[in-house]
Amino acid sequence: MSEIPGFTRRRIALPDITLSLQEAGSGPALILLHGYPQNGMCWWRVAPALSQHFRVLIPDLRGYGQSDAPPDDATHATYSKRQMAADIVALMDALHLPQAMILGHDRGARVAYRLAFDHPDRVSRLGIIEIAPTAEYWAHWGAELALAAYHWTFLAQPAPLPERMIDADPVAYIDWTLASWTQHKSLAVFPADSLRSYREQARDPARIAAMCADYRAGATTDRAHDEADRAAQRRITAPLHFLWGRHGFPARTGDPAGIWRRWAETVTDASVDSGHFVMEEAPEAVLGAFLPFFRAATPPGDQAASS
Repeated sequence: MSEIPGFTRRRIALPDITLSLQEAGSGPALILLHGYPQNGMCWWRVAPALSQHFRVLIPDLRGYGQSDAPPDDATHATYSKRQMAADIVALMDALHLPQAMILGHDRGARVAYRLAFDHPDRVSRLGIIEIAPTAEYWAHWGAELALAAYHWTFLAQPAPLPERMIDADPVAYIDWTLASWTQHKSLAVFPADSLRSYREQARDPARIAAMCADYRAGATTDRAHDEADRAAQRRITAPLHFLWGRHGFPARTGDPAGIWRRWAETVTDASVDSGHFVMEEAPEAVLGAFLPFFRAATPPGDQAASS
């Protein structure tokens, strides 16, 4: 599997799992978390520019890319966002990072906000791309959202039904999914090496099983964790900036930025003329949204040093 230009890749053994990590740059730590059905290569178009200002760390989440893909458990805790967030905390510990800025897209954004809830002292700033909280998605589940996000219920079906259906032609399924979630229904926006890596992981039955387990957790364990936070009136304390595509999934909830203001104390937002894969479809908008947001957390002297 390839690396993003200018980045080096290594595998880091943690107490419970080994994660693949791409890294470049220096300065304040910025962790980028990918979503489904992608891996860390989804940051191809924006990571090099971010690494001119920050120490950019791009792990493949458990079950994706070149990271380990353990089997699921009966309660779907193995692929819960709480467990995935704990993986990122363990990675930070291994790298001796007491705190980091986090930017997540899709499933990675769910890991990012769970990390901010469960480990608030480890997150200085939080960037969210193209999601609403898991419990809110289920609460807003109407015909339009259900048709667009059918994979939420399909992938969450008991094993091995979705696994067998996808394994019949995994590359065709991944290509159709990727293209259908872009604004212009095209694979052209995806860099060749990134697309190759998405197809490669789709050919591995263990990774297809992990992706399904990720969504089974979303329908059960993750939703329960969100509902517990909402019932306890807990809110994310880290400053949160939310970027969403006007042709993506959160737009179908009606007021995605308003939803986030119920879950976090400080929320700013921006929208862009894009589908779901904003980093590939509108990379300049991603940089325009998040470079100022993350640099605002950096002392002026450190900004000059990292420029």
